[in-house]
Amino acid sequence: MSVQAQLTKGKITLKGSARIVTEFFMYGINSILFQRGIYPIEEFEVTKKYGLDIWVSNDQQVTQYLDKIMASVEEWLAASKINKLVLAVNSRESRETLERWQFDVQLVEEEVAAGEKPKPPKSEKTLQMEIQAIFRQIAASVSFLPIIEEKCTFNILVYADSDAEVPTTWTDSDPLHIKNAEQVRLRSFSTDAHRVEAMVAYRRDPDLC
Repeated sequence: MSVQAQLTKGKITLKGSARIVTEFFMYGINSILFQRGIYPIEEFEVTKKYGLDIWVSNDQQVTQYLDKIMASVEEWLAASKINKLVLAVNSRESRETLERWQFDVQLVEEEVAAGEKPKPPKSEKTLQMEIQAIFRQIAASVSFLPIIEEKCTFNILVYADSDAEVPTTWTDSDPLHIKNAEQVRLRSFSTDAHRVEAMVAYRRDPDLC
């Protein structure tokens, strides 16, 4: 058995971590769409994940759109070619970005000094607790984010390396930043291969400026 195999034994592989992070993105996006009222409640159904009740879209167009994106996201994560995913909530009428949920992705690189033992693999329980904390913050976001009173749509932005193989149906987009935005940093979670840090930016109420 090689030294590398010994060091990684029992830990989540890069490919396995890519699946975990992609799954988190999928459920996280669905949860945000539900909590922020982007679609009617009857277009969602509850499912059990991470020890929580999470609402996911049952709209075929939304599901197909997310499935296609996540197929590429998982592939790029496994190849270390992605550093950020953004969910932008936009006004249907003005196209203005009202909220911008950002998830930064970093590779976890463990340096083991000579004579020292590598860190033990992260337990499934610890990982689940970290992810649960983010979903609870998403659910609690209604307490500090402005009420969305207009009809909205959403876009997914994926920040990948220039050499990543991009589907022909994808197009370049501007970053959809929000002018004079307020920002709230959320919890983070990490596997043995990736670290995901979350934050949300939203349009400041002009009456409070």
